[in-house]
Amino acid sequence: MQATAYTYDSETRSGSVLLDDGTPVPFDPPAFDAGGLRLLRPGQRVRIEVEGEGEQRRITLVTLQTF
Repeated sequence: MQATAYTYDSETRSGSVLLDDGTPVPFDPPAFDAGGLRLLRPGQRVRIEVEGEGEQRRITLVTLQTF
């Protein structure tokens, strides 16, 4: 699934993305670390993997979207 980086805190390695419908979804340090990234800037296109649905939905991986 694709999204756009919305917020990122380099000290906590957590932040949030915006889905293409505008829904913000937070991610935690394990999801950021799983993607092997060192930095994330708001506005970057990212690829995410999620598990669960509704209130239980959580991001398990954040990485840069490449073409």
